[in-house]
Amino acid sequence: MKKHFMALAALVVLPLLTAASPASAEEPACAPAGTATTQAATVKVWLAGDSTMADPRTSCPVGWGNRFGRLFTGDVTVVNSAVAGRSIQTWLYEGNVQNTKDTAGECVVSPRTFHQRWQAMLDPAAGMKAGDYLMVQFGINDGSRDCPRHVGSARYKELLALMARSAKDRGVTPIFLTPVSAIRCSGSTAVATRGFLTETFDAARAAGVTVIDLHKLSYTLYNTLKLCPNDGDYTKGPVGAFFCDDHTHFEASGAGQIAGVVAKALRDQRIPLSNHLR
Repeated sequence: MKKHFMALAALVVLPLLTAASPASAEEPACAPAGTATTQAATVKVWLAGDSTMADPRTSCPVGWGNRFGRLFTGDVTVVNSAVAGRSIQTWLYEGNVQNTKDTAGECVVSPRTFHQRWQAMLDPAAGMKAGDYLMVQFGINDGSRDCPRHVGSARYKELLALMARSAKDRGVTPIFLTPVSAIRCSGSTAVATRGFLTETFDAARAAGVTVIDLHKLSYTLYNTLKLCPNDGDYTKGPVGAFFCDDHTHFEASGAGQIAGVVAKALRDQRIPLSNHLR
């Protein structure tokens, strides 16, 4: 088992979470999808995304959404419905996205029936309600050339618009996030790694939705932490404490720091949800 350098991780996380005062280790992580973390909760924050946001199934990876709930006061519940390996299309239509493409180069979706995870959010009784928030982060798996994960630019924007419209129709505030960056070094500098950035901003402008540029914020964090240069060994040093044995997925410490970056962005961008941060 690799050494995680937890003492170093503890030192670097604190400045980033100053605005959002992290909870102690004894406090519970946010609940799995559909589970309330407090009976007194009046606001729910619904998360839709991929493995970099998802609750862990093993000790690593841990998605930042799993560490997000502890940054809020007791009147907020985080419902994490992010799922590893999903593009925005497979998250919405899983089981109905075919392995073939249509004449426009998009994966065929038939039937156009939503997966239960999105249906649950849309449920009038137990799903999203006025005053809630929906945070959407995709763009990592969507760039696959092959179906079912492949999503083209136009389709990506169409599906973000669909999710935003559904949220707004219910009095819910949607927030788009650009995909969190992997760690890639150009010498001593961490650089951008992801696509679907322009598409996210375009869809947000068209729908009147706020964007948190988590892609830029995350590789800026990597530079602040001096995670570069790196020779591709993700098992030691500060990089090993932040990432799993790859360049993409987070250890618990890394996930906590990314959650802190998102919380700070809520404050910096004066998004009303920030009023509920600790």
